[in-house]
Amino acid sequence: MRGIFYNMKLLKILGLLGLMVLSLWGRQEAEAISACPAWNDLREQRNSGNWHLRSGERYRVDRHYKGHYLILWSDGRSRRWVREACLRPTGEEKPSIHPAVSEPRSNDSALPSLLVLSWHNAFCETHANRKECRPVNNLGAGHLVLHGLWPLNRSYCGVPERLKALDRQKRWRALPPLRLPDSLSRKMWRYMPGVLSGLDRHEWVKHGCCYDPDPVRYFGDALSLTEQVDRSAVGEYLRANEGRRVTLALLRRLFERSFGPRTGTRLAMECRRGLLSELRISITGKGDDLRELLPDASPLRSRCREGIVDAPGRYVKRNFR
Repeated sequence: MRGIFYNMKLLKILGLLGLMVLSLWGRQEAEAISACPAWNDLREQRNSGNWHLRSGERYRVDRHYKGHYLILWSDGRSRRWVREACLRPTGEEKPSIHPAVSEPRSNDSALPSLLVLSWHNAFCETHANRKECRPVNNLGAGHLVLHGLWPLNRSYCGVPERLKALDRQKRWRALPPLRLPDSLSRKMWRYMPGVLSGLDRHEWVKHGCCYDPDPVRYFGDALSLTEQVDRSAVGEYLRANEGRRVTLALLRRLFERSFGPRTGTRLAMECRRGLLSELRISITGKGDDLRELLPDASPLRSRCREGIVDAPGRYVKRNFR
């Protein structure tokens, strides 16, 4: 009996400590660092009103649980759940997101780059446990999404060694978060779902700094170019032919139909396990109009000549060659 009494007393003390912790959180504010969705429930299954955080705005934190914060909304009444990566507690030092660039910049009109787009269904075939592939988050299903925009033969331009080390260790969530306008953050959730795994931070540190010192311009251009390809005859054809085999020759013809004569050679395919996994596009220059960046770009050789367009969900392996 004495043991039961002491156990009950211990539980009571732990409960009081828990209430004290929640009380401390309730008095803390946090600043939004991206336009993340604000969910009604912890499982992220409902967002009534399609509410999103506003970058730079402060919110009162009521609770921290399983990688999420419960915040008091700006109306002073409603409470919503948001991912902890979307907020920074006030008082924390703001990390630099614009590493000092000591290397000379290439001329905008002569910068050769690769625009690399993933077919998101195929990516999730082999990365089913990634956050961006879970059903509730899978906004990229059936679409071409941004993997990266890579200036050729350049990387980590002016990036401190500490950040290089984190990136090479694939500790992307430990890299400084990016502060982007709300409109660009919402577009990133749609056309770069890898933001949930810190892909945006990796791409900025390794490649974006060599494209432009401003991440807003880098991601603005990259996401706009991604959207143009996804909405082109190429993207529409892929969506219409999920589960079927497509050839590079046909995709190049469709690419020319959308972006002009003799641009097809700027397109290459990457395949994995028989599935079309990526499209790579050669461009020269900087900007958000793909048609203008293709004429002077170098042709690409493609290691894959045909592949199957994966549909959402698990693929039936008997169709592999």
